[in-house]
Amino acid sequence: MRIGVLTGGGDCPGLNAVIRAIVRRGVEHHGQSFVGFRDGWRGVLENVHEELTIESTRGILPRGGTILGTSRTNPFKREDGPARVRSTLAELELDGLIAIGGEDTLGAAERLHREHGVPVVGVPKTIDNDLGATDLTFGFDTAVSVATEAIDRLHTTAESHNRVIVVEVMGRHAGWIALYSGLAGGADVILIPERPFDIEEVCELVRRRHARGRYFSIVVVAEGAVPREGTLVVQEGKTDEFGHVRLGGIGHVLEREIEARTGFETRAVVLGHTQRGGTPTAFDRVLATRFGIAAADAASQRRWGEMVALRGTDIVLVPLAEAVREPKLVPDELYELAATFFG
Repeated sequence: MRIGVLTGGGDCPGLNAVIRAIVRRGVEHHGQSFVGFRDGWRGVLENVHEELTIESTRGILPRGGTILGTSRTNPFKREDGPARVRSTLAELELDGLIAIGGEDTLGAAERLHREHGVPVVGVPKTIDNDLGATDLTFGFDTAVSVATEAIDRLHTTAESHNRVIVVEVMGRHAGWIALYSGLAGGADVILIPERPFDIEEVCELVRRRHARGRYFSIVVVAEGAVPREGTLVVQEGKTDEFGHVRLGGIGHVLEREIEARTGFETRAVVLGHTQRGGTPTAFDRVLATRFGIAAADAASQRRWGEMVALRGTDIVLVPLAEAVREPKLVPDELYELAATFFG
């Protein structure tokens, strides 16, 4: 068999570990050969590719990012997109594709398979950990570790200066990174997209700490967190090819509002891309490797239209349609647990 591989969406620690595992497993156990497409679906649409071999994928396990490059290209934004995908597969004599990505990349893969018969296996990738049908996605553990270390460091400077520090972390639709890093880092307030916040309630939690003699506070906020309707105006940015608003900035909004409403000196720190850059944690390397091996096995069995997933401690196959049907959000009971430590 000859298989294409692509990485789409945001870069993520562990992508290279997946690529390495797919190639090693496929070549040595199934006699497969591999083509890597550059920059996600763009590479498939424009037939920009390179051969992937055991030699070309040596030494990439600890590397962050992706050796194939990535983009947020949507094949359905081009009128002839699906036809071009099929044409590229035919021209390169590929039996199928392994698509590594999040909700957008895998959503396109599922639609290409369902509507146009493109043979594809999915591998879940998102630091947001918001893909359904899998307990965890690789990259999440790394992002939480980076954010937690940052919160630990910010505690000392916040306490030294008696400041409120707002830490903005990633999380468009789901607040898993904010919740986990906030809990691990001892945050005093955690704001997530699933629970629209009231700015006055946030300020009251900060005031309560001051009343208790704790003159600093750490507020962790997911980039996709939104205020309750009518409580605060937040401007929206431009959208990408999948219709997602470009996020970032809620931290600075909170910085201004908290200081103006409480009189306490406040600073914002936006962690941004540092959360998904650099080397993956050991956990993410192992999970990504297991996903890659399972993907190569699934392709050899022609399990098209399915995605590898973690269920408990087992790697299983699930329908792509199930994986992208709806995002996996932070449940209320978990947020209420974290709220025990607010203020």
